Amino acid sequence: FYYSRYDEPKAGLKLTGLNEFQKLYFHRLGTPQGEDTLVYERKDHKDWGFSGHVTEDGRYLLIFVNKGTDPKNAVFYKDLQEPDAKVIELLPEFDADYGYVANDGPVFFFTTDLKAPRGKVVSIDLRKSERDQWQTVIPEAAEPLKSVSLVNERFLCSYLKDARTSVKVYDHQGAAPAKFREELQLPGIGTAGGFSGERKDKETFFMFTSYTVPGSVFRVDLDSLKTDLFREPKVDFEPGDYETKQVFFQSKDGTRVPMFITHRRGLKLDGSNPTVLYGYGGFNISLTPAFSASNLAWLERGGIYAVPNLRGGGEYGIEWHQGGIKARKQNVFDDFIAAAEYLIKEGYTKPARLGISGGSNGGLLVGACMTQRPDLFGAALPAVGVLDMLRFHKFTIGWAWTSDYGSSDLAEEFSTLYAYSPLHRLREGTRYPATMITTGDHDDRVVPAHSFKFAARLQ
Repeated sequence: FYYSRYDEPKAGLKLTGLNEFQKLYFHRLGTPQGEDTLVYERKDHKDWGFSGHVTEDGRYLLIFVNKGTDPKNAVFYKDLQEPDAKVIELLPEFDADYGYVANDGPVFFFTTDLKAPRGKVVSIDLRKSERDQWQTVIPEAAEPLKSVSLVNERFLCSYLKDARTSVKVYDHQGAAPAKFREELQLPGIGTAGGFSGERKDKETFFMFTSYTVPGSVFRVDLDSLKTDLFREPKVDFEPGDYETKQVFFQSKDGTRVPMFITHRRGLKLDGSNPTVLYGYGGFNISLTPAFSASNLAWLERGGIYAVPNLRGGGEYGIEWHQGGIKARKQNVFDDFIAAAEYLIKEGYTKPARLGISGGSNGGLLVGACMTQRPDLFGAALPAVGVLDMLRFHKFTIGWAWTSDYGSSDLAEEFSTLYAYSPLHRLREGTRYPATMITTGDHDDRVVPAHSFKFAARLQ
């Protein structure tokens, strides 16, 4: 199998040394790692990261190239049937997101958001790969396209419709446009994932979950497209005792933002309910309904669990993501604050009973909001948060996040970062909400110094 790695850090720099110059290796099972073959590296690009994927027919090695966390990527390939084949740069421009679906020999099918911000499927023939030769196989839809698989000669396309999964099925017709067949019937409103398999398979499987439904596995008959329950976990609770609502509220600039609210049925909207507001809002990541045993314990004790789909995420495509990055990052915090104000206005809770929670980029979200609006929350739980926005890029993999955050090394971005950096927003004499900061003492991703400095300053 193929895998990517960085060189081991120098002594004493495991938690601080920069992760640069990633390499792609091949490992043969049963042999020592020291004998692994270096397949690809780029000494001229310290910020390039690689992932290798072999096509189902075993003919080609695809090398996906990323620059940090920017969703735009490049795609190279190597013909594995040619002993001395060179790596060919098929899509080298880093101008869009490209994802491999399948191939018919030299004809490849990719998902892409090139000139299609919500995504589409195109075919590219390696023998004539010029862009004017590409064919659109599945056009852009009203909802963002999140994944595609080709099983039993049918494209299974997963979309997000207001942060909920919908799956459309298309008949594969070679490089020509696929023919829409029908929308797959899912068990309910929630998140579905999976739908993988080989081209010849007559069935596929997916997992379905929601805030009140534990993850269950379903089987799909790919001839009839009928689904049936295959496996479900045993959890000692009654789903019917709880409900999830999806509401929409207006952010500071008038943007319409969705939010899921889950609680016991019969909840009284008297402003007294303990509430956890959880968020992320970054890196094109979508927050979709998912079951959690720890959240269930909170719900059983009368708590409310609310999750807004903030800008910076991927719930509505490229525009939604770009609406919450760099100079527009404040939109994410405004969305979260507006979600809190909605919960209070509608009688779900009050500031003293409202806690906010998030991890990593979500920890930044919590830190920014508790320093901008300390009056709005009764408790704050920033977990492994990115809290020093002026120095985050100087440690381990932090440089990779500049595609979302920007960099304090650039004068035009320094002022934006400084304006909301949680560490630098703390002010003497301000009454902040009760705060519990958590981190990992060996976290080599978001180094614990962020949390240590924030805690020291907050005290």
